[in-house]
Amino acid sequence: MKCKKLVDVGRRQFLRGGALAAAGAAAATVTPGQAKAAPAMAQVDYPSNRLANIADLKVNEPMDIEYPDADSPGVLLKLGQAVEGGVGPDGDIVAFSVLCPHKGYGLSYNGEDRTLNCPGHFSRFDVEAGGQQVWGHATQNLPQFTLRVDDKGDIYAEGCTDLIFGRPSNVL
Repeated sequence: MKCKKLVDVGRRQFLRGGALAAAGAAAATVTPGQAKAAPAMAQVDYPSNRLANIADLKVNEPMDIEYPDADSPGVLLKLGQAVEGGVGPDGDIVAFSVLCPHKGYGLSYNGEDRTLNCPGHFSRFDVEAGGQQVWGHATQNLPQFTLRVDDKGDIYAEGCTDLIFGRPSNVL
């Protein structure tokens, strides 16, 4: 009985000590002048490229695209409701690389749960949440293309949130 209490106390002390150490380390690395919110995502700037017109899109039907060049397949989607990173009158148009960030397998779109899915190792990415990984071996989210819509309804890609799979750098 005495031994079990020592284990419980040890576990509690370990967790409390770990939490305090983590809080102390975090506080030590941020000075008052640095306490600013970090950007939500990194931006990789690629040349602007026209992808389609809003009139070309149908809700929940993916359109194959290439961006920033022919060696980089992607998908353009109109989701029918405003989403993270969405553009257009309804804030519902998004585009992503369809190369899995884990091993580069080509992803396929599942309209039922609005995910892009990898046939290689079964990673899944939520297109309504900015390409966030929700399952699988990938260790990063799916690169989302930064979009702009002009006054004629033309949709342009102008960058990407992350490095596209297989690119040794951010330069074309």
